[in-house]
Amino acid sequence: MSTDSNLTNTTGILLPPGACVVIVRTEWNAATVDKLEAGCKKILEDHQVQHMSITVPGAFELPFTIKKYWEQHKYKDDKPCVFIALGCVLRGDTPHFEYVCQAVTDGILQLNLTIPVPTIFGVLTVDNQEQIDERTGGKHGHKGEEAAITALKMIALVNTFK
Repeated sequence: MSTDSNLTNTTGILLPPGACVVIVRTEWNAATVDKLEAGCKKILEDHQVQHMSITVPGAFELPFTIKKYWEQHKYKDDKPCVFIALGCVLRGDTPHFEYVCQAVTDGILQLNLTIPVPTIFGVLTVDNQEQIDERTGGKHGHKGEEAAITALKMIALVNTFK
């Protein structure tokens, strides 16, 4: 877990009753994404927040799935208060890495500007396994846990606008 007290301190976060989080995760790089998802779920369960997960093939499919899910659930009682996008894009020998990273970043930015609930960016963009290990419980914290903490803080913030 991160040593940054602003990220780890969730004391005093006031969540609305029935707050729901939808985690959208990739099956590509599953071992890494499984760790990110486990960290997310741990934080959400510690705060007794309803959550569910949807699996998509790769990072490129994250924005579409989030948008489609929102469109189909926005008028339902169990509509999400926040989405968390989880994935891992590992640099290879081709420019594919840059294209995918840019597309996913732009897609999640567009979601944050077009749908009325936040989408948290929990996609690792890394060069190697060492960087993955550092971000899934190593010296750079646990990015899955941090994504969930950010989601809780955003639910509380958005709730203050009502």
